Amino acid sequence: METIQKIWTKKWERYFEFYKSLDITEKILFSIIFSILTGISAQIYIKLPFTPVPITLQTFTVLLSGILLGKNFGSLSQIFYFLGGISGIGWFCGGEGGIFRPTTGYIIGFIFASYISGYFTEKKNKILGMIFASLVIYLFGILYLSIFFNKGIKNLFIIGILPFIPFDIFKALMAGLFAESIKYGGKDEEI
Repeated sequence: METIQKIWTKKWERYFEFYKSLDITEKILFSIIFSILTGISAQIYIKLPFTPVPITLQTFTVLLSGILLGKNFGSLSQIFYFLGGISGIGWFCGGEGGIFRPTTGYIIGFIFASYISGYFTEKKNKILGMIFASLVIYLFGILYLSIFFNKGIKNLFIIGILPFIPFDIFKALMAGLFAESIKYGGKDEEI
């Protein structure tokens, strides 16, 4: 087991050494690639009959963008994802695009969640950071959802947050454990 852990640590040390050596143009390219990965993960979804918000793999991808690209370029990847989707690229859930959708608030929240996951990856309490990032997605999501549904906070909570809590806790824990297992050059430092 110790050998596997050493190999794992060494691989990630190499990745972050490589990533740190990239110039800004190359890091922007990585952000674009992660925006595409977010779009792909949006196509893996489960629609629920009582809410316009589907269960997707996006949250996990968003958290990984902050972990692997750092807070600034991770959030840039989600800005690219958002801008691409509202300008007509059909990479939102179900191959859709556009800004006037009930789920746009969640996508706006992705920008901040990626930043938060990157920030907490550089610090302690990485799992807590991933859960906090998920809560930020919820906040933006139901604020925007309230534009489409004239419902009170309780009903917005029921259709916009409650059904997703178990899945998002699992995704946040997996991302947090992944972040916990990564050591940047043997110690935590900003990427």
